[in-house]
Amino acid sequence: MRTAYSVETVRAAERELMGRLPDGALMQRAAAGLAAACAGMLGRTYGSRVVLLVGSGDNGGDALYAGARLARRGAGVSAVLLSPEKVHEGGLAALRAAGGRVLVAPGAVVEGESAPVEPVIARADLVVDGIVGIGGRGGLRPVAVELTDAVRAPVVSVDLPSGVDADTGEVKGVAVRADATVTFGAYKPGLLADPAREHAGALRLVDIGLGPYLPPDPAVEALQHADVAALLPRPVAESDKYRRGVVGIVAGSSRYPGAAVLAVSGALRGGAGAVRYVGPAADAVIARHPETLVSAGRPSKAGRVQAWAVGSGLGDDKDRLRDVLAADVPLLIDADGLRLADEAALRARTSPTVLTPHAGEAAALLGWEREDVEARRLTAARELAGRTGATVLLKGSTTVVADGGGSGGGSAEAAPVRINPTGTGWLATAGTGDVLAGLVGALLAAGLDGRDAASVGAYVHGMAGRFAPRPAGASDVAEALSTAWRDLLAG
Repeated sequence: MRTAYSVETVRAAERELMGRLPDGALMQRAAAGLAAACAGMLGRTYGSRVVLLVGSGDNGGDALYAGARLARRGAGVSAVLLSPEKVHEGGLAALRAAGGRVLVAPGAVVEGESAPVEPVIARADLVVDGIVGIGGRGGLRPVAVELTDAVRAPVVSVDLPSGVDADTGEVKGVAVRADATVTFGAYKPGLLADPAREHAGALRLVDIGLGPYLPPDPAVEALQHADVAALLPRPVAESDKYRRGVVGIVAGSSRYPGAAVLAVSGALRGGAGAVRYVGPAADAVIARHPETLVSAGRPSKAGRVQAWAVGSGLGDDKDRLRDVLAADVPLLIDADGLRLADEAALRARTSPTVLTPHAGEAAALLGWEREDVEARRLTAARELAGRTGATVLLKGSTTVVADGGGSGGGSAEAAPVRINPTGTGWLATAGTGDVLAGLVGALLAAGLDGRDAASVGAYVHGMAGRFAPRPAGASDVAEALSTAWRDLLAG
């Protein structure tokens, strides 16, 4: 599992570790890892041209010490100081001792060469972004923007791309777009969540020894292949359809019968022992999936289920939604169900509840603008989960799962937000959310709690998006769920 910690937590761990190490040892560990990553990107260090964009404090110090290591290996290293009066003196001295060149950014009046820096940056083979550290807020200052605009070479960011928020993933203004980011000690939440994630490029974590000093519960975590495989429900010799889980699907309308078909497809490919469908699209469902159990009337009269998935293509049918809201079994609410659901009714539920909004639906529920949700995905998911007490699976370029702590869940504060690592832009097509709703509903029926069902469902769904033909329709994604499932079970 990949874990990420807040800036405050990382700094506390660094302070504790530094108290046990010789002065400067921690920065030297970071610089060694950074220099190794830079050398790997260069391929041939001797004779290469490296430019360091150096801000104030420890972030700039890491860049300077790494630059010194590269200079000792024969690289021509130039450091451009954006805040010369606040530069890390030890790092600067190390670079000069190694033969590095020191320049100052436009407007700075201190010791250093005053030659134009843009041509030096433009001729570089590699640029190291050490402008702003993990405590930075807001976009780059104009002088930094001017310098980054001159870059033509690959960029390696130190700890995180300058201009992004390490804790939230927000990008307020101009930020560096790195080809790779070398981060130290622990991942930071913003590196895993858009929009900042798109600025980070390839991520490399350098172990500087923080592990024993980090708390057991991170701020953010991302399940990996083995984690998901361990959570997948598997039938055993004595299994029957009820032990495997029966999921009820309340979806579709006369206008959107396909939503019902797709949700049922997701549930069947999601390992359900049986699927009950209740709604006006029964003929379309049976034509596609004759194994489905169909019913007319109220969902509560349809027969035994271990979970419900409601809302995909539902239209304005509040009666069916109210009926499943009152059921004392796990419940997933998607699409139209999110628009019709009452927040008080959600908070009153005692069984696990999962909400699966996209950014527009989340914005409507929160009273935000859609752009705010997309810019603050981690914050939006946490906020909506806290308000409703439900598990929130916020769909999008970064799919985020946050547990509200209510509706049969655990403590919201104790449960890290999960970020799904398997998403792909090929899933951005009509109907794939309906497939996801059925899939997560089936996992709820199999006995996974809301947070695990949402996280596993998002992971498997993302894998199916990768395995499906390209370009893929939602039906192709549903079919590819079986391939994703087999891949996970194969280990």
